[in-house]
Amino acid sequence: MMAFAMADVLQPEPITLEQWADMDEDEPGELVDGALVEEEVPTNLHELIVSWLFYALMTWAKERGARVFGSDHKLAVAARRGRKPDVTVYAARAKVNWQASLSRVPPLMVVEVISQRARDVRRDRVEKLRDYARFGIRWYCLVAPDVQLLEILELGADGRYTIALQASNERVVVPGCEGLELDLADLWRTVDEANAEGGEEDDEPCVESREG
Repeated sequence: MMAFAMADVLQPEPITLEQWADMDEDEPGELVDGALVEEEVPTNLHELIVSWLFYALMTWAKERGARVFGSDHKLAVAARRGRKPDVTVYAARAKVNWQASLSRVPPLMVVEVISQRARDVRRDRVEKLRDYARFGIRWYCLVAPDVQLLEILELGADGRYTIALQASNERVVVPGCEGLELDLADLWRTVDEANAEGGEEDDEPCVESREG
């Protein structure tokens, strides 16, 4: 049984992992059972959180030779499945094919920022969790901004994830990433400040000034 509703399908014809990998970078969608399906539609707040996490992980990674990728990085998690995590972390000396359009090597950690739509919650907590476990990704980090919660799951020898860390508003040491600390209080303060600015944008389009 396919793990998606037909309304999610972006392209009815089945495609291969290689075809999905070769799609233009601005083409949306993940690959599920050979079908190109809708991925999460991020809000500006979602992207703010991803940027905060990406900066923190990059700062840590540069000192240790690790590698960090953004949300366009494609993982071949199974023969007919491809996923694009919000953030992907490879350990130092990981054998990444730098000329390829997708990676077949399990990274050290993937991060997903959970949106509030029920469909997105299921995708991150059920469907992607299953895919990442089968692919062999040891650490799965979930960030839930609606309840200000960070969860880090560890893949066990039985191929299942268990909770290694749950934290809300403190500075935490991230398991599996020696020397990495995340100041969650600063993250949620950043989110609160953004929310306090309001959600309405100026309706007037940007117009370049002209002289004369």
